[in-house]
Amino acid sequence: MWHESYDEMMKMIISMFRLDKYRPRKNTNNDVSFESHIYFDDAFKDVKGSKGRHVNEYAEDLVEVIREVYNIFNEKDSCIFKESPPLPCQRILHTPYGGRLEYTLPNGNLLMVHFKDKLLIRHKKRWSQIMYLYYILGWRLTRKYFKKFEQGGDENGLREKMMKEKDNTYLLALDGDTDFQPYAVMLLIDRLKLYPRVGAACGRIHPTGTGPMVWYQKFEYAVGHWLQKTAEHVFGSVLCSPGCFSLFRGTALMDDNVMKRYTTKATEASHYVQYDQGEDRWLCTLLLQQGWRVEYNAASDAYTNAPQDFKEFYNQRRRWGPSTMANTIDLLGSGSLTSQRNSSISKPFILYQILSMAASILGPATICLMISGSLSFILDIDPNVALVLATVPPVVYLLLCFKLKSDTQIAIAAVMSVLYAFLMIGTALSIQQTIWTPSGLFIIGLVLMNIITAALHPKEFHLVVYGLLYFISIPSGYLLLTIYSMVNMNNVSWGTRETGVQVAAPPPAKAITQRILQAKCCKFLCWDSGKVADQNGQLPETVVLANEPKVNPNLTSQDNNSLLNKEEEDFWRELQKLYLEPLAEDKEKQKKITNDLKELRNKVTFIFFICNAMWLVATFTLQAIGTSVTIKIPKSNLNLTQTREYLFIDPVGLMFLLGFASLLLIQFFAMFYHRIYTLIHFVAFVNTESKTERRQSDDGMQIPDMLENELKDDKYFDTFLSIENPAAIQQQGQETPV
Repeated sequence: MWHESYDEMMKMIISMFRLDKYRPRKNTNNDVSFESHIYFDDAFKDVKGSKGRHVNEYAEDLVEVIREVYNIFNEKDSCIFKESPPLPCQRILHTPYGGRLEYTLPNGNLLMVHFKDKLLIRHKKRWSQIMYLYYILGWRLTRKYFKKFEQGGDENGLREKMMKEKDNTYLLALDGDTDFQPYAVMLLIDRLKLYPRVGAACGRIHPTGTGPMVWYQKFEYAVGHWLQKTAEHVFGSVLCSPGCFSLFRGTALMDDNVMKRYTTKATEASHYVQYDQGEDRWLCTLLLQQGWRVEYNAASDAYTNAPQDFKEFYNQRRRWGPSTMANTIDLLGSGSLTSQRNSSISKPFILYQILSMAASILGPATICLMISGSLSFILDIDPNVALVLATVPPVVYLLLCFKLKSDTQIAIAAVMSVLYAFLMIGTALSIQQTIWTPSGLFIIGLVLMNIITAALHPKEFHLVVYGLLYFISIPSGYLLLTIYSMVNMNNVSWGTRETGVQVAAPPPAKAITQRILQAKCCKFLCWDSGKVADQNGQLPETVVLANEPKVNPNLTSQDNNSLLNKEEEDFWRELQKLYLEPLAEDKEKQKKITNDLKELRNKVTFIFFICNAMWLVATFTLQAIGTSVTIKIPKSNLNLTQTREYLFIDPVGLMFLLGFASLLLIQFFAMFYHRIYTLIHFVAFVNTESKTERRQSDDGMQIPDMLENELKDDKYFDTFLSIENPAAIQQQGQETPV
């Protein structure tokens, strides 16, 4: 978490409480036990007149959200005329990295909120991931076996037990605004339990929000999952398991050259692009290079907020584009070694990725050729003149991006996107006059393929409506956005959530603090004042966690629980010293990195420009030479009546069009196979769930009768589960912690 709004926090916290209700810890028959951790970046601020650091308004919002959701899920009396009860079990602890809140959820599972102080520990997303990887897999999992070994335990026996627990420990990575149902998690767990070489699995991500930008992304995400993700899954391995909703196997993360290498601090310009701009893709690249497989489960649905304005969308993709290319090049560069180590990465799959990369690089030139065709038809001008007119605006925009500020670049791109949208409408209208040309047949075939694909996803068929917006936005998404991403590659800031927007006004800080203090199981220490606040005690306007607390000698042993035990504190300090110390500001080094990033940007942009320029020049030359090197095709209208005119198509362009069409056909057949594959998996999964629920109902558990009927009527693509149905699976084997 970082700068999530109140409503976004609410979605994620509700999802965690659903899991708690779905798999109660008090049920000894559970095959899975859950434990939730929230890592809150940059959670502290300075307050004038206070000695200590105070949690900021975002942290206060989270505390209030947890309280509100806790009371809803813990509600046993439906009467509306009652006071809100205090939270029965919570603790606040001072830690070397800031502070920690611990909650025992209504059904016994644990929730920890780790508030990070960027003055004490390295902040940003990748370093938060390193924190929980070493804390959960190192401190919580491995340490107990090491202590038993020190006490004289059998090394071989302890090693076997530890490896088994590592193999059955899974980490579900989430963003602070992710909304999901328990079934989505269980489907991913099922994949990892069935196949021991699967190191990670991701589900179907649905963008949420309102407005044209979100509508565009709904179709973009749909096509990406329907075709690209499924093709990667079927023919090789998924290259990126998104950090907003992915399940990772503990053994895979603890493998050689994965978790340890993930701690590498960026020292070169390329590192900043690959390591920190797309950390989830880099982690998957490390898993693939180590021999693990990454899978995609289309029935596992998760929902996350998408950028709703043009600027935020462009800044998000400014991070994603270069990092995707950097990681793909890294994987292809080690393709021979990776294919030897990873059975999922075959030579044909590497060839498929090379062709996909080539299509991405030549995307801007391809869009220019498409626009030139529109201009040639609409303005009835020579194709070469139309090609020049189509090329000039993006070249001018490219030059302006080197000179203007980022916000101005985005504003210009927004205006050009609207103008290009009108041209794309003209392109669509021109098809009726040139339907039997290769480009016309390609566009019609593409539309039909998307409609058929959507029909095979009935719950998502309505997304084809957004395909119209996606079509007219192609120049913006594949031409202008590519130029903006390449030219601004030297900008390694996050770009989104730089300033938080409060969607709903939370209660005042004093009320939040007072509610925290109502806990019956413990008392809290205000390090700033050095006094213990009792049930009715007074604290400053915010909950305070100072950097250097001193234990109050008047505290009871229960009060001293506000501090970590010595062993865990030593662990955090050692981890900070090794990997997580705040980065010192070195102006000379920062200046060098800034220059190196600009140099890298210039090289990459030059390569992009040359590749696309060569493609355009080749097309221009072939068109200028004339009919001697072109293919002559008669024009026909929708009635198959020839117009007595001819189209002259260069063979190079035709080969590129056929190659691109071949890639789409490969993805389509992969999607069709994956649909059947997903149906079989989900039917088997639902059948297992239904039998378990009947067994638990016979044992006296109160489970609604409607649940089994819901599962029987459910389609394979619909994995929602009501939070009122706390079903549990009882399967053979070891309990699996997540």
